[in-house]
Amino acid sequence: MSETAAREVSTAENPWPVRTVARKIGDWIHRLGAVWVEGQVTQISARPGTGTAFLTLRDPAADVSMSVTCPMSLLRSLEPPPREGASVLVNARPAYFFGRGTLSLRASEIRMVGIGELLARIERLRRLLAAEGLFATERKRRLPFLPKGIGLITGRASAAERDVLVNAHARWPAARFRVINTAVQGALAVPEILDALSILERDKNVEVIVIARGGGSVEDLLPFSDEALCRAVSAARKPVISAIGHEPDTPLLDHVADVRCSTPTDAGKRVVPDVREESERVRQMRDRGRRALHGWVDTQRRLLDQLRSRPALADPLGPIDRRADEVEVQRQRGRREILSTLTREQTALTAARARLTALGPAATLERGYAVVQFSDAEGNLGVLRSVSEVSEGTEVRIRVGDGAVRAVVTAGSDRAEEG
Repeated sequence: MSETAAREVSTAENPWPVRTVARKIGDWIHRLGAVWVEGQVTQISARPGTGTAFLTLRDPAADVSMSVTCPMSLLRSLEPPPREGASVLVNARPAYFFGRGTLSLRASEIRMVGIGELLARIERLRRLLAAEGLFATERKRRLPFLPKGIGLITGRASAAERDVLVNAHARWPAARFRVINTAVQGALAVPEILDALSILERDKNVEVIVIARGGGSVEDLLPFSDEALCRAVSAARKPVISAIGHEPDTPLLDHVADVRCSTPTDAGKRVVPDVREESERVRQMRDRGRRALHGWVDTQRRLLDQLRSRPALADPLGPIDRRADEVEVQRQRGRREILSTLTREQTALTAARARLTALGPAATLERGYAVVQFSDAEGNLGVLRSVSEVSEGTEVRIRVGDGAVRAVVTAGSDRAEEG
């Protein structure tokens, strides 16, 4: 490694002096060359008798600013002269001041951004946001009927704040507001409104947010067409009401917000219901409910009267008595039929019993006949039909009309003579 290269390396043993670091930073900055820069003028210092004017240029969408120097003649040549909050285009070269270690822009040309250019930029941004769906109706949320807390972002002690609060309290005296005052024009407006929106988003007692400002020029209302603010309102979890300017004023915030009000006064009327109107509506609904209830009761009473007038309900025991008489008649008829059937069957049974008695063996025995039975070799009792079936000494059973006796055969058999 050469001696020159060794000097270019910074180490703890070989540190660079401050002048070396400052020179190297200046070399890198000066390589950038001339650039066009757009921003908002937040401060102008042009003292009489001096040849240099000092301006502070701020990015409207971020908390970033830079110092700009220019010849006084360049500032005087501008028509109209720039004022704080104006948007400008600056052609400048970065300048690094070696002694103080500060950075600024040395302007060689300053152009005021005209109304036409501002409107064209707003229109381009409007088309971009519309293409992304940020203006879509289906993305918009409904306002709560009666929010328990209302967030209000507006200028300090402004007519817009007074209009919103006075009209809201006139409609609903118990409405609760949390007011956050911010800048509503100029370079600080967008960052402060974004911070206030974030605070109200985190507040659990706030259910709807109102962003309000009075009328003004296109430049005054420019913060409410800022892309960062529009995207923050679109991403908000709570409904947002836009009440910017007068009826003809339509910044992009009006398209992104969930509800667009033509004026702050209109926002005060839209954010809460009218207590008198709601009381009257409650009274009307109470009267309507009372009439409906009375009508229903009258209808049911007429229906009950009709039911009571029917014979079945007018004399509920009459049909039962009549049916009881019919049941008694049928019961008596059934009883007679049963007794007649029993008598007829009993007579038939007696006749059958008499026939059976006359034809049965008992009747024959009653006339003097007997039935002789003996036991065969197997011990079974059989009817004696022939004298040859028994021998002397055989025990027999003789059945007569009123009982049976036992006897023993004592003599040989005597056959009946055929004749």
